[in-house]
Amino acid sequence: MHRAGNGDALHLVNVAQAAGGEPFHAPGPGDFEFPPLFGFFTKPMLIVVLAALFVGIGFYLAARRASLVPSKGQFLGEGVYGFVRNSIVGDTIGLRDGLKFVPYLVTLFSFIAVLNLSGILPVLQFPATSRIAIPLFLALISWVIYNYIGIKRHGFVGYFKAMMFPPGLPKPIYVLLAPLELLSTVIIRPITLTLRLTLNMFAGHLVLLVCILGGEYLLVEKGGVFAALSVVPFAFSIVLTFFEAFVQVLQAYVFVLLSALYIAGALADEH
Repeated sequence: MHRAGNGDALHLVNVAQAAGGEPFHAPGPGDFEFPPLFGFFTKPMLIVVLAALFVGIGFYLAARRASLVPSKGQFLGEGVYGFVRNSIVGDTIGLRDGLKFVPYLVTLFSFIAVLNLSGILPVLQFPATSRIAIPLFLALISWVIYNYIGIKRHGFVGYFKAMMFPPGLPKPIYVLLAPLELLSTVIIRPITLTLRLTLNMFAGHLVLLVCILGGEYLLVEKGGVFAALSVVPFAFSIVLTFFEAFVQVLQAYVFVLLSALYIAGALADEH
């Protein structure tokens, strides 16, 4: 976590500047840019690697010595698996057709949740999914899966025909509906998946930065009576941290839920 540079931050002039203090430099997009740790390897890339290892090793350890009386690790792993299996796949795709997609969706949910929660973890303190390339890559995987499934099930022509020309509608409607459905399925869906996750993580982390750096500014830079006032932004940052944790898990759920809905639509006879 670092202060924004002069070229990246919006400069907010504190009323205390009249007393000779330095203005508060608000955090901005510059706080989401990191110099390479070595070569081209950056902090967000490190978080992605650590998250992948954490999820992979975590599920391996949870399943390695499965028993009727589960350990804490097994209980956690089974809880995540059961949540995605029953609350997402069961309610959208259906367990008969959806069981084969459960491993992917469980992994996707766990991976995104860990990437999001890295924004409030000590030392890391950065949500890797606030960098658009990461959510975009994950969205493209779901995009490839649901389009492949639809084409495999209905054939190339049949998939796009059912998508663009659902039966039972007046023919003039297809003039407007067909291009909209094609645009939505092929282009809009991966874009909205990407932007929803990226912007939520970006905005949440930025608000936390404002509170924490604002409190630090009052405590360290201004001092005196302003140091006492720093309790307010610091306390608010604690409340926001818990709220942000909820949002981070919720956004992982939304991303996976929409991916499941798109898979369900590709499997449907009419969509």
